[in-house]
Amino acid sequence: MELPAVRDLIADDLKATDSLILARLQSDVVLINQVGHYIINSGGKRLRPMIVLLAARALGYQDQQHIDLAAVIEFIHTATLLHDDVVDGSDQRRSRDTANAVWGNAASVLVGDFLYSRAFEMMVAVQDMRVMDILSHATNRIAEGEVLQLLNCHDADVDEARYREVILRKTAVLFEAGARLGGIVSNASQAEQDALAAYGLHLGMAFQMIDDALDYGSSDADIGKNLGDDLAEGKPTLPLIRAMAVGDKATAKLLREAIEEGGADRVDAVIKAIESTDGIAYTARLARDEASKAKAALEALPPSAYRSALAALADFSVARDL
Repeated sequence: MELPAVRDLIADDLKATDSLILARLQSDVVLINQVGHYIINSGGKRLRPMIVLLAARALGYQDQQHIDLAAVIEFIHTATLLHDDVVDGSDQRRSRDTANAVWGNAASVLVGDFLYSRAFEMMVAVQDMRVMDILSHATNRIAEGEVLQLLNCHDADVDEARYREVILRKTAVLFEAGARLGGIVSNASQAEQDALAAYGLHLGMAFQMIDDALDYGSSDADIGKNLGDDLAEGKPTLPLIRAMAVGDKATAKLLREAIEEGGADRVDAVIKAIESTDGIAYTARLARDEASKAKAALEALPPSAYRSALAALADFSVARDL
């Protein structure tokens, strides 16, 4: 099943989610509307809301709360994007200027705060303490992940374990939360909820690994940002970590200096070093392992088109152009 077919399967749910997102974005503060609409309508695939919607439908859910929770997940995700772009000093996302490049850092941070608080308003309206528990825990771990990533910047001694801990917290936990919420709203068994959570966690890991590989193995047009941005920011992501681990002394020295000093001016040499050590292929292989674990977790759910669509999202996460 291809991504368009997945979207067609839940077309009505996605339309309702988008309508709710736009309605809850509204504020009598004009700048909030401007920045909020700009980032929400910036071309994202709504992957995280899709996971919530599909997980609920896969367990036979027929009411409307999954729409509310899908919108909440998208608000939280969008808030993290606004904050991340300020921290990273990014000026491109999805082939568009970032909000901070257009309106400045202060506006981006404050609108991100608005989206977080609006998300928590919507959580409260669901009136389920399990939802509050999962999402408050997830947002806390996301913040921890971002701080861990900040601490890792320009640190050439970051190993694969430390890298995995960062991406688990900053990316995978929101996928995990969204999938589990689909089970909770459906009153699924604990085993089914845990299976969905495992699916989301492994999918999120796979998705971030491929994102990190794309920073060195794709074109600017494919990834919608500047090639080598992670390197410029001194982020030791998995392709770099692998290349340092298996490369010769000259390669390790080049990569260490690039991480410690920020290597935007030597990105071509770094890319060659990563390619010569199969750093991208290694990262992609581990991402496929995570996607396979995600699909295996789905076996605990009853067979349905929605379960197949969840499996298709795992395939999509690792099939993006490398």
